[in-house]
Amino acid sequence: MSATGNPGVGLTNKSTKLEKKPVKFSNLLLGAGLNMFEVTTLGQPLEVMKTTMAANRQDGMAGAVSRIWGRGGVLGFYQGLIPWAWIEASTKGAVLLFVASEAEYYAKNFGANNFTSGILGGMTGGLAQAYATMGFCTCMKTVEMTKHRAASTGGKVPGTMATFMDIYRREGIAGINKGVNAVAVRQVTNWGSRFGLSRVAENGIRNMTGKNDSSQKLSVPEKILASAIGGGLSAWNQPIEVVRVEMQSKKEDPNRPKKMTVGNTFRYIYGQNGIKGLYRGVAPRIGLGVWQTVCMVALGDVAKEMVEKATGEAVTAKH
Repeated sequence: MSATGNPGVGLTNKSTKLEKKPVKFSNLLLGAGLNMFEVTTLGQPLEVMKTTMAANRQDGMAGAVSRIWGRGGVLGFYQGLIPWAWIEASTKGAVLLFVASEAEYYAKNFGANNFTSGILGGMTGGLAQAYATMGFCTCMKTVEMTKHRAASTGGKVPGTMATFMDIYRREGIAGINKGVNAVAVRQVTNWGSRFGLSRVAENGIRNMTGKNDSSQKLSVPEKILASAIGGGLSAWNQPIEVVRVEMQSKKEDPNRPKKMTVGNTFRYIYGQNGIKGLYRGVAPRIGLGVWQTVCMVALGDVAKEMVEKATGEAVTAKH
């Protein structure tokens, strides 16, 4: 039968519109809750280790642990948690969900398939995260972890908010968002890599276990493994993370560029420490990616039930 013989077919296909999924409060609450749990448990200690190693590139793992312990014992591993890590954890999921959902919707409207639109949504959401909330949060966390040299010289170490206001008075918005461009590059490459690599790992697990039908769900351990592989392999962009830390660090070095950009900071680190310096802190970062995966996947169903009971809404987000 020709197309002209049944014009309704063509008209129906062309007029079919994608339905934009609403962003529910229950989804935002789930994302914020899981992120808060992740960062308050092992997340912040791993973040502190990663940042300390990236800022003090002559230190190995043992040296970083010793340096952190010397700053305040167990509490040294939680520097920057309150309020900056909590602000970041409770808001970045909402920003990602809103922006990624919109970007994915428009990408599909322009003809992109599910896989491509998913990556584009994640990358756009990651970009929005960096400029909306993560820029100043990561900056202040790094400042908290690198400002304590004053204590060793007998000086009084200013409090968190005093430090924030001092930077704001001297340098304005740019000062408290220092390194935000590096954060943006990291987030965009993170989400693109994690999505793509996790999907490749998931397909490999399906082939090994014979779950070739998309209706067959992976078990929780299989989901964790796929996401952990994706998260771990996405640490290939660690040089951007080291650049970000160096740009935001409060340590004093007369050899550092006066006005730091992503490009000249990269060259400075490479000139000082070579390739190894650019990958300093990659081990705790991989550990952080695995822990985030365990929290989001293994605890996701438990948290989902709790949020649904509290809000009365069905949670639809995949965290």
